[in-house]
Amino acid sequence: MNTFRKFSKTFWVANVIELFERWAWYGFFMLFANYLTGSSDLGGLEFSQSQKGLIMGVGTGILYFLPVVTGAIADRYGYKKVLALAFIIYSSAFALLPQVSSFTAVFIMYIYLALGAALFKPVISATIAKTTTKETSSIGFGIFYMMVNIGAFFGPMVTLLFKERSEMIFYISATIILVNFFLLFFYKEPGRVSESELRETNEQSSLLQEIRKIFQNMAGIFKDPKFLVFLLIVAGFWTMYLQLFFTLPVFISQWVDTSAMFRFFEMYVPFISAHYSPEPGVMDAEFVTNLDALYIIALQILVSTVVMRWKPLHSMMTGFLVCSIGMSLTLFSQNVLFTMVAILIFALGEMAGSPKITEYIGMIAPKDKKALYMGYSFIPVFLGNVFAGFISGYVYQAMSDKVMITKSFAAEKGLQIAGNLSTNEYFNEVARQVNMSAHELTNHLWNLYTPSNMWMVILTIGVTATVCLFIYDRVCSMRKS
Repeated sequence: MNTFRKFSKTFWVANVIELFERWAWYGFFMLFANYLTGSSDLGGLEFSQSQKGLIMGVGTGILYFLPVVTGAIADRYGYKKVLALAFIIYSSAFALLPQVSSFTAVFIMYIYLALGAALFKPVISATIAKTTTKETSSIGFGIFYMMVNIGAFFGPMVTLLFKERSEMIFYISATIILVNFFLLFFYKEPGRVSESELRETNEQSSLLQEIRKIFQNMAGIFKDPKFLVFLLIVAGFWTMYLQLFFTLPVFISQWVDTSAMFRFFEMYVPFISAHYSPEPGVMDAEFVTNLDALYIIALQILVSTVVMRWKPLHSMMTGFLVCSIGMSLTLFSQNVLFTMVAILIFALGEMAGSPKITEYIGMIAPKDKKALYMGYSFIPVFLGNVFAGFISGYVYQAMSDKVMITKSFAAEKGLQIAGNLSTNEYFNEVARQVNMSAHELTNHLWNLYTPSNMWMVILTIGVTATVCLFIYDRVCSMRKS
């Protein structure tokens, strides 16, 4: 309890702002993959998995690359001003996204949304780094990560209630962002220089000169091979981790039998079975995936307390390995109970490893350049998103996509299917022509084409990152000694 008293008011305000921002973000992002690829009769856009991977991978990758620039802009012009601009872009992008439906238009609008997030991220991370000490950083970043997951949990839970009207997903997120405008009145910038010092800095160099300096500083990463290797290793972790949002909701929607979960809630909590089910006997895929956030809300402080005395690299290694096992197992079975346990394993690894990445970089960053270095912390997330988009797009489409598998099956059987059907109508027509129910056809395709093999790809990526981090730690330890 004494540790909690050491945190400033700004620390707590920043955490609440983060909670609402993540509420708005995950309220749409958890549903985004199925919105892009879902059947048109359910409000989806029926993009291919490859198109989904391109939008989510490249678009979100840009989101995590831009903080390298936006972090320095925040240091120059002030955190509060940049936060206000971020919220304006955020709210307008959320309102405009459901107005477009072509691949190009959705891609452009998503990048505009990513700009708002890119302005926001380094400011909040830098605020947490500046308002914690070496003594409190582990618990501080654990609290921060718990806030992230409170928002990540409640966001989808609210938007799923309005899934029948897909545009409401975005309007709700826009409304939640507006709450943060009010919270800005209580936000005081940590370690803020005076207005006269800011004016003097602005007079000494133009914005273009400042941006040029940023990229010169970025080039400095290549002069530090150790730090560069660390960022590349962490990019492997993010490639595996991001399948939680890019692949798992689609996989559950396409392949996992959620009837056991539906029956449980129908018997004991009928509100959930009534509101988080697209049809009788089926739970929303995003509801199942959202268990990850629930596990973290319940266990993050406990896990952070356990690992607070661990060296950051040791905690990361443990987290990467456990996370990799959990994520790969989520794609292994059609049994929703197995999936729930796998998500718990994944969450435990996530809690041990992910917060330590930000903490580690925050510890080694110069005190007067926290935002800039927090911007560097997003480089591996940028790379991870691009790679994750490829895995969840082209690789998933080739190995596990139910739409492509059904079309291959129909072609092999020589079935004649009308070309103007929605995704769901096409699948049901194939099932009718082979005298199977939709459930029977799903099981038949599962056994015939083994889409679960995707788990081996994910496990390989995660274990490789873990082994590389182990080698990195050993080499660093040898140099210190």
